[in-house]
Amino acid sequence: MQTHILAAPAKINLHLRIRGLRPDGYHELRTLFMPLTAPADVIRIEPGVDRDFHLRCPGFPELENADNLIHRAWTAFGEATGFRPGLFVTVDKRIPMGGGLGGGSSDCAAMLAWLNENAEERALSPERLNRLAASLGADVPFFLYGKPAWAEGIGEKLAPADVDLNGMTLVLACPDIHVNTGEAFRKWDAVHSKSDCGEPLTTVDSGTKCPTPVLPAHLVNDFETVVMEMHPRLREIKEKFLLQGAAATVMSGSGASIFALFRNGEKARSSFDALRKSGMDAYIQAI
Repeated sequence: MQTHILAAPAKINLHLRIRGLRPDGYHELRTLFMPLTAPADVIRIEPGVDRDFHLRCPGFPELENADNLIHRAWTAFGEATGFRPGLFVTVDKRIPMGGGLGGGSSDCAAMLAWLNENAEERALSPERLNRLAASLGADVPFFLYGKPAWAEGIGEKLAPADVDLNGMTLVLACPDIHVNTGEAFRKWDAVHSKSDCGEPLTTVDSGTKCPTPVLPAHLVNDFETVVMEMHPRLREIKEKFLLQGAAATVMSGSGASIFALFRNGEKARSSFDALRKSGMDAYIQAI
């Protein structure tokens, strides 16, 4: 077997509504996923001892265990198919953890897709692979899909999304803040305060809380109220994006990453440069 290099890209949520707590303890969601080109984790797969799995995450030794979603993907795929190749896997973590960008789920999906492509006659059908992915994590099926998609349920029910952001430039800010998703959900459950429009802060020149959207559904994230109360710096980042000329800005997932959409590419570049100058990890992508 040859060495393989896989890219596991991040995602953002253009729209995220929490519809309530389900009887099974999960939360019912409606969200709009969009994949990014960067940041992306890099996964190196090398041949190992037959039916044995070794995982290395340089700089993150706490991730080198059987609970890592990559390891769980290998184990679950082997149980479902009998295909258990001996592998030595090295993950170069470039997607910030606790940033709402889905790094662990993306790694998991990349591993599942590679295993299925190499399982030959033992490969799973798309439907079975999707069910296996959902059993590992709510966002994993989206990363297998790899295109803009509406998701419902706990995030596993996908439908194609027609997202037209042509001509816009996206700037992603990744502050050194870790948001625990479970804690964010607990805070939301405790407050449970939702208005018809949330608190999107979508534009700077609109006099309404429900401005004309950049998308068919305006950018909004129900986590923002509780997460920004815990981490006021996130609101400052968002407000600065608006003052720098962003047409729209919203937090991704449960945070702490925040992205902005600019109609003017020069303003986007200026905002990106300011973030990098401040020492914050930031990314820019023309759409």
